[in-house]
Amino acid sequence: MEKRKIIVLGVLVIMLGGGYLLMQFLISQKQEYAQQPAPASERYVKVDSVFYGNIPSTVTGKGRVVSSAEIEIVAEASGKIESGDIPLKKGQPFQRGDILLTIYKDEMELSLKSQKSQFLNRLANLLPDIKIDFPEHYDAFLRFFNKINLDRDIPDMPDFRGEKLKIFLSSRTVLSDYYSIKKMEKQLNRHTIYAPFKGSYKTVLLQVGAYTNTGGRIATIIHTDTVEVEVPLENGYASWITKGRQVHLTSIEKEHIWKGTVVRISDFVDPTTQARPVFVCVPLDRQPQLFAGEYLTCEFDGGVIEDAMEIPRKAVFNYNEVFVVEDGALKKRQIELVKVNEETLIFRGLKVGALVVVQPLINVSENTPVKILGQS
Repeated sequence: MEKRKIIVLGVLVIMLGGGYLLMQFLISQKQEYAQQPAPASERYVKVDSVFYGNIPSTVTGKGRVVSSAEIEIVAEASGKIESGDIPLKKGQPFQRGDILLTIYKDEMELSLKSQKSQFLNRLANLLPDIKIDFPEHYDAFLRFFNKINLDRDIPDMPDFRGEKLKIFLSSRTVLSDYYSIKKMEKQLNRHTIYAPFKGSYKTVLLQVGAYTNTGGRIATIIHTDTVEVEVPLENGYASWITKGRQVHLTSIEKEHIWKGTVVRISDFVDPTTQARPVFVCVPLDRQPQLFAGEYLTCEFDGGVIEDAMEIPRKAVFNYNEVFVVEDGALKKRQIELVKVNEETLIFRGLKVGALVVVQPLINVSENTPVKILGQS
């Protein structure tokens, strides 16, 4: 039994030793190959030759359409609200000059007619005295008497600059009666509210048939014939815009194009957005309709920048540095920024003819060898 174990162990030792010797032999027979050096990579860059010219400057922003005028209708007289030419309803459109509503005025109209009748009676009794004492003014006062119509506003008084005539008219209360009638006519006019422009009702607080006091709020109207677009712009962009410049406006869907004009540029910066509101007036008499609350994209004409060049914004790093290619290598150069746009920027400061890199570069440094894209 012991002899058998010794034989098995001996066989195992022989097998392991033989395997080790065989492995060493095979390793010694492996052919060594010379390691090839990695091929040198060439970097190509896109460049433009520096050339200065006149560049149209545009500024783009988004703004919201607002009404050019929003007026709150307040009652200047008390009474029951009566209908006008159009319904007193939210969203109801109207034309300039339409009667929006009236406040009950029948009693005041009758009172005014009564006062005019009394004035006519007093004037008729004075005409003979005027004919005798002031014959040179008689024809004028007779024409004035004949022009008075109970259903129309009282005409202007004839000239009474003479001292004696003025005393005569004042002593007969003609002047006080005349101006009392004018006052009542003004009060009567306040019972009828006319549309000051083409627009529509934005809100309606009181309906026809309701009673209102003097100073009571009735409705709010907005101007729809002309709208404004309020565009918040960064202060740097707003400084390129001037009042009176033309603006092209497009909808989000770009279905229509409108033309407008810059009418106001605020002289303050909104503390929450750090932007300056710019207001664009858009007349709609010959353009597609716009509605308050819509958003539009506005392209402003910022004038022409002379002796400058435009390159992609991503080609600039460290605020005002670019790469140029000189003698087949990259060199850093500083530029003078004139205007920064959303995708591009306009600059000066490089020599005419210099080859400026117009693409972003990654993992490069100054003096990196490069070749120009498109050149052999």
